[in-house]
Amino acid sequence: MPTPPANVNYTFTSKQIEVLKAFGEVITHEEGEMLAQEGTTKMDFMVTISGETHIFVQTPDGPKRVGWMEPGQFAGDIAIITGAAALASTTMGKTGEVLHIPYNRLQELLVANSELSDIIVQTLTARRNFAHDADHGAVIVIGAPQDRLVFTARNLLSKFGVPHRWLSPEADPLAERLIAAKGIEPDQLPVVIRGGSQVMIRPSAKELSNAFGFDLLNDGASADVIVVGAGPAGLAASVYAASEGLSVIAIDSENPGGQAGTSSKIENYLGFPTGVSGQELTDRAVIQALKFGVSLTAPVKASTLERDGDGFKVSLTDGRAISSKAIVIATGAQYRRLPIDNIERYEGRGVYYGATPMEAQLCGGSEAVVVGAGNSAGQGAVFLSQSATKVHVMYRRADIRETMSEYLVKRLEETPNIILHPESEISALHGISGADELDDRLVSITHKNSRTGAEEKCDAPFVFLFVGAKPFTEWLPQNMSCDKTGFVRTGADLQNLDLVKAGWSLDRMPSEYETSWPRVYAVGDVRAGSVKRVASAVGQGSVVVSHIHRALAEMRELAEAS
Repeated sequence: MPTPPANVNYTFTSKQIEVLKAFGEVITHEEGEMLAQEGTTKMDFMVTISGETHIFVQTPDGPKRVGWMEPGQFAGDIAIITGAAALASTTMGKTGEVLHIPYNRLQELLVANSELSDIIVQTLTARRNFAHDADHGAVIVIGAPQDRLVFTARNLLSKFGVPHRWLSPEADPLAERLIAAKGIEPDQLPVVIRGGSQVMIRPSAKELSNAFGFDLLNDGASADVIVVGAGPAGLAASVYAASEGLSVIAIDSENPGGQAGTSSKIENYLGFPTGVSGQELTDRAVIQALKFGVSLTAPVKASTLERDGDGFKVSLTDGRAISSKAIVIATGAQYRRLPIDNIERYEGRGVYYGATPMEAQLCGGSEAVVVGAGNSAGQGAVFLSQSATKVHVMYRRADIRETMSEYLVKRLEETPNIILHPESEISALHGISGADELDDRLVSITHKNSRTGAEEKCDAPFVFLFVGAKPFTEWLPQNMSCDKTGFVRTGADLQNLDLVKAGWSLDRMPSEYETSWPRVYAVGDVRAGSVKRVASAVGQGSVVVSHIHRALAEMRELAEAS
């Protein structure tokens, strides 16, 4: 087990504790008393005043103490800020007093006191990072590597920063031992084990979200702003709106990060000279949003947007509804599915729409195919080349420089195990069928040169698609103006006829990111004419907040005048 870094613990001064006491209550606890159980959501922020508090995680070998808090120190990890389920239990090791700060009051503290906020956020983040390295096994996923449900579980847990171990039932002795100990039948795999309190059999993303506290959104919740989509644009809008005093609900149909969250390395983002992974950028943005009090929920999907008096109502596919005074549409776009027979059969079992460390782990020692000619495809190919024996980059154009940044093209050309295939496309997928559909997996592909017509087979069991983009706009009202491909028109792109059809009632024209509906904005990849770059999306998400403030002030003035 690695040695904990110095910054995983911090001891508050007596002066700092006096400031903290204004946000909570000091309670005396006896030795052995349970303060917070594993699985608790929105748990108290607890500072030890006297005595000791002990931290335990449930491992495959039983409970294990992983830390203790002495006077002035505080318990928990980043789940304290996110409100997600605690992965450890906290007990009173020695009789004493503990300062309890409720979850909602902690949010107030983080906004009100920057000094204490920095200490708390940095320490809790360091603890979660240490938990990843320590690999205690508090959360375990058991299932075959090509099982789609395994991919769903690991992807969701990874995007929300939950440390977990993945065990193959066929190759890992520990998996065999846990399956026997917990009475798990082969047809119940995959399973997700959360500590000692829960075994989830073949869980869906929704079930995992509920179990780990990623979805704490109440039906009927309201805020100043609803941000639909938690990619770079949506997270930027959430952070800036909340930091400027607006209440914010942010939702995403999958998990935070969007397509950018799947980028292995973004090298041209300002301020990161050595590059930054999409996941790291997302993790930082999510913590920043939560620190300012954003209510972030995933996976939940918006089904309709309606006017509701002076505000708006967003209905979700699960029947819940939320309301606000302004809406930011940041739903982005999704890489298109190739028109190949049976492609759905291999999605999550050989065909993927992003290249993260999880996928790279799977394709180690095998050949991989990357389809696409944009920067995301280039970044994915370079990253995968570190683990795959060969990476075949296939694209329809004759010259990849037409769509990819020069620095990435050079990187591809200089990497010996990356092979470029211009004017090429996949014509067929070949796989193995198992006894159950979930046992199917990709083993090879056939690709065709569009200029010569020549076909060739490639023994690559992993294909990563970065082709085209389709906006997530099906849920929007029909009278909201979109272009012919479904991207949302905003600002100067809107014509008078667009505004008439949408029932625009204001004397002014729409602002830069405003749609044909007043106080409804579109930013990032979902917006017509946007530059498909992370920096551009973040810029739009941050700038749109000033437009929201002006529109809300206008709304108040009109209400007062009437």
